[in-house]
Amino acid sequence: MFTSVLMIEKALTSADVEFVTTLHGEEGVAFHVLLQPRGDQADRLLRAIDDIALGELDVAAHEAETPEGEDAAAMGERALEVSLAALRVAGHEADGQIVEDHPLDALRGLVEEIEADEVIVLTDPHYVEEFFHRDWASRARHKVGVPVLKLFSHSKA
Repeated sequence: MFTSVLMIEKALTSADVEFVTTLHGEEGVAFHVLLQPRGDQADRLLRAIDDIALGELDVAAHEAETPEGEDAAAMGERALEVSLAALRVAGHEADGQIVEDHPLDALRGLVEEIEADEVIVLTDPHYVEEFFHRDWASRARHKVGVPVLKLFSHSKA
């Protein structure tokens, strides 16, 4: 069985599930999901810049309304539950956890603990962070010792 660590920031859509579950053809895959809910005000600024870069000015104007911190925790728990259920319905083993602090340290620890074969980072585009190689995938490549695949999540289910 192939073991993948899936690093996400929001609930998987049906398209995301199909995408990650078909990467290895017919081979069985066990998924270990790490979900980090939205961050702090610095993240809000970066998200707004990304929204503007994507031409989504109306979304950028409403970034301040996005739940963060403790308010985002409950949404994160629900997103994790939905994502795990979707992976299981697709016929795969799946477990997961919420990561609030130091997601890359948690990722490295999990990869070592379960002897993962790969890491899949599934996020929205983060142009500023990607430009400076500060996004999860770029940073993970230097920490985990297994292949890291970066995929962009689908916005709508």
